[in-house]
Amino acid sequence: MAKRGAGIAFIAISAFLISVKYISAAIFGSGVASWDKGLFDAMLSYVGNTLNIFSLLSLLVGILYIAWGEYEELKRKKETTI
Repeated sequence: MAKRGAGIAFIAISAFLISVKYISAAIFGSGVASWDKGLFDAMLSYVGNTLNIFSLLSLLVGILYIAWGEYEELKRKKETTI
């Protein structure tokens, strides 16, 4: 159960990092009088890709932990039925 919980935590961290990117861009542009798509894209580019990279890594680690936990659970159930 611990590996599955860690996997869920990493996936939650991934979702948090993605939302932080958009919130950071919105805060950065909070003083702007009018908004459009091009302006928000420029603000997103100013925030950078670091949050995307860490979010993707966190998502992959979370999925791997969940898969590892499920594999161990299936292996344990198979050993007890034999």
